[in-house]
Amino acid sequence: MKSYRMTERSIRHIIIGSGAAGFGAAARLHQLGERDLAIVTENISAGTSRNTGSDKQTYYKLSLAGADADSILNMAQDLFAGQCVDGDLALCEAALSAQCFYRLVELGVPFPCNEYGEFVGYKTDHDRGRRATSAGPYTSKVMTEKLEADVRSRGVEILDGLQAIRLLVQQEHIRAVLCLDLHKTRDDGIPCYQLLFCENCILATGGPAGIYQDSVYPQSQLGSSGLAFEAGIRGKNLTEWQYGMASLSPRWNVSGTYMQVLPRVVSTAEDGSDEREFLLDFFGDAGHMQSMLFLKGYQWPFDVNKIFGGSSVIDLLVYRERCLLGRRVFLDYRTNSQGRGIDFSGLCREAFEYLHSAHACFGTPIQRLEHMNQPAVDFYKEHGVDLHAQMLEIAICAQHNNGGLATDSHWQTNVGGVYAVGELCGSHGVTRPGGTALNAGQVGASRAAEDIACRARHEAPAPSPDFARLREQAQAFIESVTVCTGNRAPANVWRQAAQSMSRHAAMIRERSGLKETANLAGQALANWENLLAPPSPKQLGIYYRLRDMLISQYVYTSAMLDYTDSGAGSRGSALYTAPAGNLPTEGLPDSFRCQLDNGKHGNEVQEVQFSPTGEVRCIWREVRPIPQLDYFFENQWRAYRERNTP
Repeated sequence: MKSYRMTERSIRHIIIGSGAAGFGAAARLHQLGERDLAIVTENISAGTSRNTGSDKQTYYKLSLAGADADSILNMAQDLFAGQCVDGDLALCEAALSAQCFYRLVELGVPFPCNEYGEFVGYKTDHDRGRRATSAGPYTSKVMTEKLEADVRSRGVEILDGLQAIRLLVQQEHIRAVLCLDLHKTRDDGIPCYQLLFCENCILATGGPAGIYQDSVYPQSQLGSSGLAFEAGIRGKNLTEWQYGMASLSPRWNVSGTYMQVLPRVVSTAEDGSDEREFLLDFFGDAGHMQSMLFLKGYQWPFDVNKIFGGSSVIDLLVYRERCLLGRRVFLDYRTNSQGRGIDFSGLCREAFEYLHSAHACFGTPIQRLEHMNQPAVDFYKEHGVDLHAQMLEIAICAQHNNGGLATDSHWQTNVGGVYAVGELCGSHGVTRPGGTALNAGQVGASRAAEDIACRARHEAPAPSPDFARLREQAQAFIESVTVCTGNRAPANVWRQAAQSMSRHAAMIRERSGLKETANLAGQALANWENLLAPPSPKQLGIYYRLRDMLISQYVYTSAMLDYTDSGAGSRGSALYTAPAGNLPTEGLPDSFRCQLDNGKHGNEVQEVQFSPTGEVRCIWREVRPIPQLDYFFENQWRAYRERNTP
């Protein structure tokens, strides 16, 4: 790189990411009196919060209507029951759920209430109450828009077009963030960087969606977990993801009514020939097949506990067609299975009663979908897919990372001053009630902001950093680009790595495949200088992105290998193959043999750390229990005054 420019600036509190969690953290910091702060974002219009949704996107919170018996402790216990969950985080997410929910209501998010002001709810998966609510298919998008409006009304600075590429740490505390200035680099034709000195940094960049090829995340969501790992921040529960069936273009979960209207499921050769209803080969009986399809509507994530005769067998069959046989898979809403009318009375009772109550026991899948959920049809029409005229291609896709970065109960990582909120924080475990991610993002944002404000009131300022050394580190990282002498384009390396991740390290995990994927990422990082061609200024964004993605892949697959070698079995949304294990259902290939974990490791958390030498260290620890507190009012009142008095 012949030349570059680097400007410097000091900002006390930096929030990286412009989704619902990032905006929530910025607004809460400002509300608590902190004014020296800014949001750093690559593209304010990108990210999962703003660009995703579902059939009815769920927000999970304490029950706030009717005679439902609920309490903070009950909700915390349900979150804790998801296995591998730290109890202090579960208690915080329960305790602040109502406060964060009502703040969103006050900002204008249209969660439905009855005429008396009760916010009614419904029961979601892994939920023993009716805590779930929804503002429609774009709940997180509306949340993000309302939170952004609040942040802008407060005058919080938003630095759009800055890609964070390095966290600079001294004495185990964050001191600066190095960013590539995407706009100036593009406009000026030379690389432009900003070195932002700071005291605190809230990471709100979402899950590492870019590590997978088959993904339901929006294409604008890539994640930046590698940035954190490279700074020495520990990961937690990285093995735990959610996978499920989703359309490829546009990327969208085919959950809810998309499955409950019983579409025809077909596969074809790569060129579209040889169309066949492959599910019938397995089920034989159309009524049984259609009952399982119906159940997939609200049992959408792949779940190893539902592969022994349950609805997740369908996920295995779709995976087999696409990944093992190399065929394409489609949902066809134009006609019923085999072109015949459906015997609705032959469905399982749950499916028949639901469709009968919805007055939907008639016609074709598209007619039933229009009757039950016209917006579901309109969504695809708006994105160039006419379900009346064409089939919808699907795959088993990564949808959400239940793991992430390890934090304490204030959402602070092991690096001082660095906090992780939203999906980037690994507060969830193996399973979680649907919609908890949106609640966790707002709670984590509030907890991080409150901790930062509290420390500002009570703690002495940190010693001044070594600014000269920070500049040297930033310049050395920037100039490392010049040593590339290879000929591979970043996009080609990315494609190969993402394909391997989806094939070997997603829903189905076999040790040799995991090792192959880990080696692919590890070798690319080790041979970085000889692998990639020197990037032009316009290529720098994807150059740094690829490095981040490969570090993430290497750390995640290393965690999966460590989990496999620990003797643990299949759990959650991941099937770890075991040749001597059980075959989920007769008729499936032997490659799906597995042994269920059955909660054996449910009281443990796996934490991982990436070293500067490229090694990954994994440790196992017991979960932190739900705190047992003194609820005597006078004692808590005194403690509250002490925490909040300067």
